[in-house]
Amino acid sequence: MHTDELLAGLRAAGEPTRLRLLALCAQGELTVSELTQILGQSQPRISRHLKLLCDAGLLDRFPEGTWAFYRLAERGSGLELSRALARLVAPDDPLLAQDSARLAEVKRARQARAEAYFRANAAHWNQIRSLHVAEAEVEGALLAAFAGRPIRQFLDIGTGTGRILELFKERAERGIGIDLSREMLAVARARLEDAGCGQFQVRHGDMYHLPFAARSVDAISIHQVLHYADEPAAAIREAARVLAPGGRLAVVDFAPHQLEELREEHAHRRLGFSHDEVAAWCESAGLLPAKPIELKGDPLTVTIWMADAPAQAARKEAPERTAA
Repeated sequence: MHTDELLAGLRAAGEPTRLRLLALCAQGELTVSELTQILGQSQPRISRHLKLLCDAGLLDRFPEGTWAFYRLAERGSGLELSRALARLVAPDDPLLAQDSARLAEVKRARQARAEAYFRANAAHWNQIRSLHVAEAEVEGALLAAFAGRPIRQFLDIGTGTGRILELFKERAERGIGIDLSREMLAVARARLEDAGCGQFQVRHGDMYHLPFAARSVDAISIHQVLHYADEPAAAIREAARVLAPGGRLAVVDFAPHQLEELREEHAHRRLGFSHDEVAAWCESAGLLPAKPIELKGDPLTVTIWMADAPAQAARKEAPERTAA
């Protein structure tokens, strides 16, 4: 990092509120309104501080419709400095501990809203999804993304109704779907039983803490899940941890769009993702991105992003977790 870039970054971070903002954004991406709520300061003031941190390369800003998300820089000269500064902040500092407690409240409120939505819509989830996407076309493309690959163990993250597991009935020897919603899992179990998918099971699980050993899964799908996620990059990192050498991850989600009603009516946190954004997350997790598949729609376009684990598994991994 050049001296002028280092000095600019240190000047930007050298202010109490901006240091607090760095510490918060190190715990996940946040909106201006969430940061305002946590710090108890005015939105214009928080926005000014965030602009200075972005200008110094310490934070990344991703505008989406009427929202904008902020997180620690993932590329460029500020990547290492932002993380170093966040690590140096003492977590037991009273003010920062208070910020973290308020952040936990914000995340709990998000989760409660999402769970309430899922409970209300579990029984007709497929109908809601089909309002925006031609599912048959997406499913065909998803199967094609794994064409020619033997699948001994398949993992569907955020399995919902279990439809993706059912789709891979003839392709995978074994499979597991995880979901946080017990109502969704009840729907999925009934569906898989009716479809004769005896090689598959579903279990309650968190996509940020998968109950599987490292390098244990041949193929992973994350189908229409990331737009609900607080930390999509962390979900991809955790998927990469359990992906076996030579295995493939396929993420199915929307391209960037402006349909704010999906936030208001359907609990979407993100209004789609760009190719560069998803590729950067995969590369950071040690995966090798492949050319994405775009399925044009009106008004929504669905994209399938694929990434492979290196055959020699020469990548940094999170600590191994044993199967539950």
